[in-house]
Amino acid sequence: MSVIKLSFWLRLVFAVLLAAQALTVSADIFRPAYLELRELGDGRYEVLWKVPAQGEDMRLAASVKFPKDTVVTVEPSSVFSGGSNIQRWQVRHENGLAGQSIHVAGIAGGATDVIVRLERQDGTSQTTRLVPERPDFVVEATAGTAEVAWSYLRLGVEHILGGIDHLLFVLALLLIVRGNLRIFATITAFTIAHSLTLAAATLGFVHVPGPPVEAIIALSIVFVAAEVVHGLQGRPGLTARAPWLVAFTFGLLHGFGFAGALAEVGLPQHAIPVALLMFNVGVELGQLAFVVAILATSLTLARFTRRWPRWTQFAPAYAIGAVAMMWTIERVAALA
Repeated sequence: MSVIKLSFWLRLVFAVLLAAQALTVSADIFRPAYLELRELGDGRYEVLWKVPAQGEDMRLAASVKFPKDTVVTVEPSSVFSGGSNIQRWQVRHENGLAGQSIHVAGIAGGATDVIVRLERQDGTSQTTRLVPERPDFVVEATAGTAEVAWSYLRLGVEHILGGIDHLLFVLALLLIVRGNLRIFATITAFTIAHSLTLAAATLGFVHVPGPPVEAIIALSIVFVAAEVVHGLQGRPGLTARAPWLVAFTFGLLHGFGFAGALAEVGLPQHAIPVALLMFNVGVELGQLAFVVAILATSLTLARFTRRWPRWTQFAPAYAIGAVAMMWTIERVAALA
């Protein structure tokens, strides 16, 4: 078998893919548990607790633990809907929950994260994300603009860095695009596109059902992976000739995916522009960090050389395509 020198790009991608496949067997569609508290006055709160379901009649064993002296005033009602178990009830704490700590039990084993949203009577809100290492949060007094900005910035960064499908799309593009200027143009086109649809969908100007969008997002990764293979075979496709066009087109779809993630959290009514802007900035910062990490690691690996069989050139593209095709089949099947 003929051998060639394997480029540092391919070595890096193959390692990332192996790690991604080891960490997840299906695409990350951002399905954390969701806890919403809506202040009603007189120390009363309406509670919405949404937990990812396991089948049609089972759910993750996670529960909300309110502080001492909190009483249930309306008993919980429960229903399975949209792949989740949804519970609603009401509680009361004589002096309100401000300054009190609320604990979510059952996520310490790493089952899922929890998005928490508190809607106050004055229209302000508090949003945070609980992880297995930090399953508690303190109910704060009215949050200012700075707190809202920081909270949504962090959520944006966490979402993009946890979204394996979005990152694999960017990674596949980087396998094709060569040259700093073309890379910059491609990433910029992707950013502009998904920023437009993220804003349009979040503000209610456009409504696109989430499941079909997620299926097409997975298919977009398959398309770019196929373009990588075509380029290696000496038949460069549209992505090689005009990567910014492909990035912009599919970026519109990925923006709808980001909007679906933001819809899980919601926007504070008193600071919608700030929250939307900072979530988008967080997504861009996380994406930029990923691209910079890829480029920096690649430059480091470029110092090392090794001769590999020719077939290894195709392995990363086929691995990306196989994983994305699995996601596509899963998501299309879920539409039935």
